[in-house]
Amino acid sequence: MAVTQSRARITLMLLFAINLLNFFDRHIITAVVEPIRKLWGLTDSQIGWLVTAFTLLYAVVGVPLGRLADRWNRPRILTFGVALWSLLTAASGMAWNYGSLLLTRLGVGIGEASCAPAANSLIGDLFPVAQRARALSFFMLGLPIGGFLGTFISGRLAAVYGWRVPFYVACIPGLVVALLALLITDPPRGAMEASPCAGRTFEGSPYGHVLRIPTMRWIILSGALHNFNMYVIATFLPAFLSRYHSLNLKQSSAIAATVFNAMGLPGLLIGGWAADRFGRKWHNGRLLVAAVALLLATPCLYFALLQPAGALPGFVVLMGAGCMLMYVYYSGVYAAVQDVVQPSLRGTAMALYFFAMYLLGGSFGPVVTGKLSDYFARRAMLSAGAHAINEAFRSSGLHTAMFVIPLCSFILSLVLFAAARIVISDMLALQRWMRQPQEQAGAAD
Repeated sequence: MAVTQSRARITLMLLFAINLLNFFDRHIITAVVEPIRKLWGLTDSQIGWLVTAFTLLYAVVGVPLGRLADRWNRPRILTFGVALWSLLTAASGMAWNYGSLLLTRLGVGIGEASCAPAANSLIGDLFPVAQRARALSFFMLGLPIGGFLGTFISGRLAAVYGWRVPFYVACIPGLVVALLALLITDPPRGAMEASPCAGRTFEGSPYGHVLRIPTMRWIILSGALHNFNMYVIATFLPAFLSRYHSLNLKQSSAIAATVFNAMGLPGLLIGGWAADRFGRKWHNGRLLVAAVALLLATPCLYFALLQPAGALPGFVVLMGAGCMLMYVYYSGVYAAVQDVVQPSLRGTAMALYFFAMYLLGGSFGPVVTGKLSDYFARRAMLSAGAHAINEAFRSSGLHTAMFVIPLCSFILSLVLFAAARIVISDMLALQRWMRQPQEQAGAAD
């Protein structure tokens, strides 16, 4: 039996809170990266590996957790996951060297891997097709708001009390929300689909079936490219502002939080509205909205990085506009996944999507950019005839490396246009499957 509309909205608000804390905890490390780097004498490559190791484990663990979300109680999965990552976030503040911090961040990755598959699967069973993009957009508001608060609050706490305190502070609300997750009602799979057969269990290999859907293959590739960019910006934007534009920790974390995170609010809200509106007008409207947004984001990101050192107004406006358009991606793509995948496989589909998103995108983005930054810093040092890398060379190296962002944005827009060309046939195939009786569907599988 489907959950009532009021109960669905309350559940969505709680899922939003969980997602907010997910990204709050994840962005603490980016806000305090400079004091940690200076304290332990780390390179940009090592900083990149702090994020990369987290995302690698997140990607791998997310696959079995996604399958679990299709077969077990989803609220309990969320409760265990939130409690685990909150406790290990507090443990991150107790790290005594680079290795111990790396280990605790790995543990946080295991807990956070439970959130996306279970939550996205729940939303698909709480809201009808016509409202899904807006519901998913509201859920994904946790990304920019959590990222903003994580960067902004952590930067201020670290400036006054030291870099360890933000990790301790984040633990308390996490444990409270973990307990509240137990109050969520787990609806039947396919509860909001028009066909009474939609929620039946899929027979056969779940992973093989998801990967045989052409649209999903394009969406998985798009996720890798998108997360590459998102993690590069999240990891290095505060450091870029500090080095290239000569801002202190408090200023760089505040501007990074505003430009990258706060601009996600209008991006997601406008994107959710546009995805549902154009999705009703054209079957591939949701993916077209995402593709056009990323195409428009490319020149904004490129010209933001071309701004000279100290030209903050131009940088903030252009980078803010580019980031706002990047957030439209979630509104169109997340809803499109639910348009082509059976209800009983949506947790698995999201887990495979996130596997590629984080393994090939989020994990490689920071470390590749970090290595590029170190490489260009050495080139700047050699060009100057110096024998040691100083902060000026590091600034030049990071600035050059950041141009990978508009390049990925342009390639991503092409991938989304390719997905939009074939999504209609996959949507029709799903509708046919959901209308078939159990016996015929089993034979078709």
